[in-house]
Amino acid sequence: MSMFCYQCQETAGGKGCTVHGVCGKSEEVAKLQDLLIYTLKGISEIVVKGKINVKSLGQTNYEVLNSLFMTITNANFDAGSIEKQIVKMIAVRDKLRNSTDCADLHDAATFTVSCRVSMLGKAASIGVLSTADEDVRSLREMITYGLKGMAAYTEHAKNIGKEDLSINAFLYEALAATLDDSLSVDDLVALTLKTGEYGVKAMALLDEANTSRFGNPEITKVNIGVRKNPAILISGHDLTDLEQLLEQTKGTGVDVYTHSEMLPAHYYPAFKKYENFAGNYGNAWWKQLNEFVSFHGPILFTTNCIVPPRSEEVRNRIFTTGSAGFPGCKHIEADKNGKKDFSEIIALAKTLPAPDEIETGSIVGGFAHNQVFALADKIVDAVKSGAIKKFFVMAGCDGRMKSREYYTEFAKKLPKDTVILTAGCAKYRYNKLQLGDIGGIPRVLDAGQCNDSYSLVLIALKLKEIFGLDDINDLPIVYNIAWYEQKAVIVLLALLSLGVKNIHLGPTLPGFLSPNVAKVLVEKFGIAGVGTADDDIERFMNA
Repeated sequence: MSMFCYQCQETAGGKGCTVHGVCGKSEEVAKLQDLLIYTLKGISEIVVKGKINVKSLGQTNYEVLNSLFMTITNANFDAGSIEKQIVKMIAVRDKLRNSTDCADLHDAATFTVSCRVSMLGKAASIGVLSTADEDVRSLREMITYGLKGMAAYTEHAKNIGKEDLSINAFLYEALAATLDDSLSVDDLVALTLKTGEYGVKAMALLDEANTSRFGNPEITKVNIGVRKNPAILISGHDLTDLEQLLEQTKGTGVDVYTHSEMLPAHYYPAFKKYENFAGNYGNAWWKQLNEFVSFHGPILFTTNCIVPPRSEEVRNRIFTTGSAGFPGCKHIEADKNGKKDFSEIIALAKTLPAPDEIETGSIVGGFAHNQVFALADKIVDAVKSGAIKKFFVMAGCDGRMKSREYYTEFAKKLPKDTVILTAGCAKYRYNKLQLGDIGGIPRVLDAGQCNDSYSLVLIALKLKEIFGLDDINDLPIVYNIAWYEQKAVIVLLALLSLGVKNIHLGPTLPGFLSPNVAKVLVEKFGIAGVGTADDDIERFMNA
């Protein structure tokens, strides 16, 4: 077995990629990512055992976040950049170790490597399968994947200037715990739920960061057609990168379009002032192989969502920044003040044709918690009158598997007295359907990016308060969530930590769940998979 990875929903056979990642990552990249995570665990053990004050770690806190983010599915395929990050983090680890009196340290805190060959050799012995007990392995990996998602949200907040060091401290605590062989399965289950609690904190922090900087999202009609100007397409999740790109392109004659998870940027008031912020181009991340060809202009990846391009022509138009990376693509670094120079992207855009039109019209979004709270009276009246029978939370991720057509069929067949609450790129399965409204309330309420699932939690808690219920599970809300990568894992753990039960997860259950761990999730939390759209709708409506 040359590699092993089962962190995403599309992992080979639902069990694990062993030769080459379905996502496109090579054996070399997979092993280097394993070694980077292992190095972070070593740093974490030193921080925990050495009782180092997280506040004193400064830039190290950010580098740990960025390192975790680099290993999220579809974020970084560049072996060279990952190797560079490993070397950097080993130096950090050794400096921390030498400044403390830690004893009995795990190998992760002491190993050495001298070159890429020795890195790959070390990686072969410390990967996922190095934990022999499948239940311990399952829980350790679920915690680690949750931490990756949490790190992504925490890094976004940090980029805007918001920080909660208790989250960073927990990251060290949890990473170190995955090295502790004395922890029982029960201990790890408890840590899994604690990971969810801190996931809620991370999402709340990012929500505060986004809204304080860019304003509260508003109901917005977003153009999905094109103009005749040269243009840049921006993908990923980082709004500070978008802000800098818009600032640098205004007045240049170059338009900016969002792709996939960047769509919700249009809902923020701060971005509405840019006349060259043209609209959204295309659909979910996995359709980029065709959509990037017809776009013609440069593409900027701010985070994950990269699909390895098929042609050299498209690759030459792709730029990366932040945690993202792809071999052969120009990577744009920030200066010490966080500023990025996008002039090369803008110059290239001016030499290329305008995008081809692939669709026309508009889509409506912007239903984050503040906006929905403004509609609360209208929504409550609709529920009390019976006009709205149930809400369906269909947040999460989209993906390539044909089985995901289930979500489009499900949305189409839902009774017309139901409302879909969504966030994340899962919405592309149904956000362009003409599902109508209920008394002026659209039947698809899009809260935003995957991290904006926090808005859906706040909406549920607000409804619980308004209706005077003791238990969030007594609300007329069904959770039918699609997952793909590790940010969806932290959203799931966050919901579990808040006491939400009977979540349906699809299109398949995670390959990293051992039979015993899956049994715990089923018995304790009511986690279940999905069936057919018809059967599930009948079951949910009668529940």
